[in-house]
Amino acid sequence: MFKSYYIIGVFSLLNALLCTSCFGDEPDGCEADIETAILHVAQPENFFFQVTDSLQVVFSTDSVITFAVRGDADVSALSPVFTLSSGATISPASGSTHDFSQGPVSYTVTSQDGRWQRHYRVNVVPTLVTVNDTLRYDFEHFELEPSTGRFYMWHNTLPDGTLGNDWATANDGFRISMSTAMAEDYPTTPLLAGYDGAAVCLTTRDTGPFGHMANKRLAAGNMYLGTFDLKIAMSDHLHATRFGIPFTDRPDRFTGYYTYEPGPTVQDFFGNPIAGRVDSANVYAVFYRNHDAAGNETVLYGDNVLSSDLIVAVANMGYVAPTTTWTPWDVKFEYREEIDEQLLANRGYNLAIVFSSSGAGGSFIGAIGSRLCVDKVRLICTREE
Repeated sequence: MFKSYYIIGVFSLLNALLCTSCFGDEPDGCEADIETAILHVAQPENFFFQVTDSLQVVFSTDSVITFAVRGDADVSALSPVFTLSSGATISPASGSTHDFSQGPVSYTVTSQDGRWQRHYRVNVVPTLVTVNDTLRYDFEHFELEPSTGRFYMWHNTLPDGTLGNDWATANDGFRISMSTAMAEDYPTTPLLAGYDGAAVCLTTRDTGPFGHMANKRLAAGNMYLGTFDLKIAMSDHLHATRFGIPFTDRPDRFTGYYTYEPGPTVQDFFGNPIAGRVDSANVYAVFYRNHDAAGNETVLYGDNVLSSDLIVAVANMGYVAPTTTWTPWDVKFEYREEIDEQLLANRGYNLAIVFSSSGAGGSFIGAIGSRLCVDKVRLICTREE
């Protein structure tokens, strides 16, 4: 009995030594390894998440080599190049072209002496990953409107560092009713001492005798992503505010800092005090489809920016608690439907960010003197690559 166990043990030891001879101190000509694999493509920065992902170092225990590439990468004709153990050969040949969209490609490496082989599978996998983007609105870039010099306007910073005109206000409409007002007395003005640098300050203003005659007795301070149509401001003020700009990221959270001081007396459309009512501000963001069911291009207005059936998601601060110290808000977008990724890539969605010192200001209800200041607004988005 002992003798049989001894013989089995000797054969097991010899077998183990033979099996490991090509992975330990191999004799020359025994190695059959891929040591590195590399994918050469024309624009690696658009193909890989990181350019260094084009090179894979292959360990002696690896038999599967995987390249993770961007989700939209074309993997139908790629030519991986390999470095091999000294004298080894590979089939199919290094640098030969294959269609990796059909799955992994199998390779066989043969040692120099022809006695040893190793088999590998090479995958090139388009991968969708979620990436965070943060859009920053710090309200540092403002100037007097060039054509009139009467009121302030703001610029956003574009990705290439130049300035854009995505922010709009109704200051130009206030100019019609209060033509003698100084720039600092308009509803929307800069605040030099913000939370960090400059901020924007929105104040509900009295529109004066001309506004009173038109039963437009107050103008809430407002600022929003979109445009303002002065031509119809007096005849159709709700449609003069055109909310939203094309947007190609998936908004997730809406954050910033604010102060808010309601004015002393809320008044109705006719200027009568509303007993017991305290003014409230608006701080919200809306993400919506910018074409209707018939394929017509559309934007949201003052009468449907929170009610349209085109709305996909809303981040609404809701009640804006009065505070004289800079206070943070952080609101998550609540989605009503799934995003169409193809529509997103084709600029089929708009984003509106809206601030107002009197939430019912569109109906000319509010408190003269209500003051909302905002700074360091952030839109945190996700996108898939």
